[in-house]
Amino acid sequence: MSSDGSSYQNWQLDVDAAGVAWVTLDKPGESANSLSGAVMSELALILDHCDRSPPKGLIFRSGKSAGFIAGADIQEFTTLDTPGKAVALVARGWDLFNRLAGVRYPTLALVRGHCLGGGLELALACRYLLAVDEPTTRMGLPEVMLGIVPGWGGMLRLPERIGPQAALDMMLTGKTIDGQRAKRLGLADDCVPARVMDNAAAVLVLADQPRRRPPLLQRLLNGPLRRLVAHGARKQVAKRARVEHYPAPYAIIDIWAQHQGNALAAPELIDSIVRSSTARNLVRVFFLQERLKGFGKESDYQAKRVHVVGAGVMGGDIAAWCALRGLTVTLQDQGMDRIAPALQRAYAMYRQRIKGPHERRNAMDRLIPDPEGHGARSADVVIEAIFENLEAKRALLQQLDAVIKPDAVLATNTSSLKIEDLNSVLRNPERLIGIHFFNPVAKMPLVEVVAAGGADPEMLRRGTAFVKQIDRLPLPVKSAPGFLVNAVLGPYMLEAMRAVDEGLAPETIDEAMLAFGMPMGPIELIDMVGLDVAMAAGKSLAGSDAEPPKCLRERFGAGHLGKKTGKGFYDYRDGKAAKGLAGEVPSGLAARLLKPLLDRTQQLVSDGIVADADLADAGVIFGTGFAPFTGGPLNYLRNQDA
Repeated sequence: MSSDGSSYQNWQLDVDAAGVAWVTLDKPGESANSLSGAVMSELALILDHCDRSPPKGLIFRSGKSAGFIAGADIQEFTTLDTPGKAVALVARGWDLFNRLAGVRYPTLALVRGHCLGGGLELALACRYLLAVDEPTTRMGLPEVMLGIVPGWGGMLRLPERIGPQAALDMMLTGKTIDGQRAKRLGLADDCVPARVMDNAAAVLVLADQPRRRPPLLQRLLNGPLRRLVAHGARKQVAKRARVEHYPAPYAIIDIWAQHQGNALAAPELIDSIVRSSTARNLVRVFFLQERLKGFGKESDYQAKRVHVVGAGVMGGDIAAWCALRGLTVTLQDQGMDRIAPALQRAYAMYRQRIKGPHERRNAMDRLIPDPEGHGARSADVVIEAIFENLEAKRALLQQLDAVIKPDAVLATNTSSLKIEDLNSVLRNPERLIGIHFFNPVAKMPLVEVVAAGGADPEMLRRGTAFVKQIDRLPLPVKSAPGFLVNAVLGPYMLEAMRAVDEGLAPETIDEAMLAFGMPMGPIELIDMVGLDVAMAAGKSLAGSDAEPPKCLRERFGAGHLGKKTGKGFYDYRDGKAAKGLAGEVPSGLAARLLKPLLDRTQQLVSDGIVADADLADAGVIFGTGFAPFTGGPLNYLRNQDA
């Protein structure tokens, strides 16, 4: 291959013997490629060169093992402090990718690994898209997750390529698809193994064949029937997000329906979206998530075998998740009758998440029932996940301590007990750490890594690395009742139940917090957690002298334990709460319910249970679903006081 002789900081341009230009993006000093201003400026220079010396074809590829392009440079979004800067950022990508789409020679994006946001918009501006058939190949337009819109051509070209219904589904949810699904939808022209990707790319771009057109119905839906599609999309979005909290999905629909996907045709709308408090706070949440992802990076520890004791909903689901992530897992309980329901739940989860029957079978084979507990002896990580009883947990931990490997991570999944109250029975108390998951395990990304006073630093490093290994977000916290997440939820749920005791309907209380932006109301949350868990945790979280609310005592006494028994504060039909109509929400109810949560979060930061306010916000968002558009409870509080 020959180079064009130019010196690019981020790109490399080579022309092969067939006259095909291979353009490789490899941002120096970064693990993933992003489309910063400098990257885009250099791309314009490459197109200038190709205008002067047109290649037979042009192929974009990545020099990173991590993937193709992760999207725009998110850091640049934090500098958009004027309407002009917001519009200029959109124009930069829109104009450049329109230029790319209009070149005379055939172009192709060779997509291996993640291809997101602006990366997919660049690929859409190419005539062809070739996907590499690997699990890590994922394509999507997740801008909505940052409170913004795909303004560099995604709203124009994705509906043209795959039809508006599939395109809007991707853009409005931020979901990603793999290479095979991209091929079926028509987003990718083909999906090939990595061993033939370069040859396949060259053959496809040199063939210079017209792309297949979408079916007639899709063209009609993207043309004269687009208002009908837009109306249906708005109704679906309204079920998930209120426009005052999350304006971006509504803007995506309007820009597609009214401006053919050209965001520059609605500059006022773009400014109101890009510089909104929602976008600012969701970008903040993105960086908080990146900070959590950074924990565990300093250790190269990799577990191979995990032993979980307790096959209830929490323990069984922890075991299933670890097996899904590729570890060999032994699951212990008092008999196969206790373990069997966990295996059934695991299989149901694998059917949703694993497409191939062979891969599903492999995952089930990694999840090994172990009533006798033999797996504890060879496990790298041992997790105690039985019911919340101090003496029972201490007895079990003492038994495990006697048989597990000296260098194994020994962890408890306790949600409300202090590590210091559990570790005193061990030969080396400092080895016990907390690894606290949240329910449902497969959906809640946060895991608290809990350190008691004097905890072994190496065990904490290994525990944190293990959490990262299984694709969860580790949050370091210190040992205290409820740690961070449950400690802030306790007062919040307690206040909600006090409101029930005062005569307010559960539906009214939940509606107040749904209107605030919570994903679920506090009363329904109590039903999901379980009224028995609320009773057991109540004293340690709310204080030993606190009397449980009357509404909780009565329902608990009647055996109505929430969703798992089909009845709690609500009746449950097919797993869903049967709610009556919410009454008028009293003024100030949301603020009243939030106050104990906000106060407790501040107190936990002051007490050093979590290192700082940003990590507290991250923990409460990813551990409870606290309204992300606020940027977290303490960020919300600061903005209220400003």
